[in-house]
Amino acid sequence: MKKILIADDEHKIIMTLEYAFKKAGYEVFIARDGSEVLEILKTEIPDLILLDIMMPNVDGYTTLAEIRKNKAYENIKVIFLSAKTGEADMKKGLDLGADAYVTKPYSIKKLTEKVEELLA
Repeated sequence: MKKILIADDEHKIIMTLEYAFKKAGYEVFIARDGSEVLEILKTEIPDLILLDIMMPNVDGYTTLAEIRKNKAYENIKVIFLSAKTGEADMKKGLDLGADAYVTKPYSIKKLTEKVEELLA
């Protein structure tokens, strides 16, 4: 079973994504900020992380930079899910090593397709 880590500080988004991906057959882990993501990675290596950028404590950019520094995490796919729609934000996310950048609001169906494409 493929594992997905959802990192977002918005409860409604977490609930919706958790439901959709569990229904699609994934094992789901939840983090509410970047520090929780890094904590979870000490015990679980997900196949993919859905990562919000604007989170309290440790933001998504900093979290991804930490993930990409660690050889043990090099195979984890990362999709930024963000309300930041500017070209500079997207470029920064992809330059940091994100595999995709999806802007909010998004379609769950399209997001699921993107996840399946990255994990194929």
